[in-house]
Amino acid sequence: MTKKEFVKLFFEKGGFESKADAERKLDAFLGTVEEVLNEGEEVNFIGWGKFEVAERAARMGRNPKTGEEIQIEAKKVVKFKAGKKLNDKVN
Repeated sequence: MTKKEFVKLFFEKGGFESKADAERKLDAFLGTVEEVLNEGEEVNFIGWGKFEVAERAARMGRNPKTGEEIQIEAKKVVKFKAGKKLNDKVN
């Protein structure tokens, strides 16, 4: 599902004044989640899921085309762990 399709569904279910209003509110929500994660904190919606930032260590990898070993730098990654209620609804 693309963002445009999601905004349309969000608009239909959320009772917003317009699709533009729904998109602004979605952007505000996503921006807030990004800010919290950038500060190193986690975002936890009990029963639904948790977003957190994890450190991925530097490691050796292999270029699949040439087989040459390469160094992969350490970096931060965003992880999402689904909560019980969300898992139960999906399954």
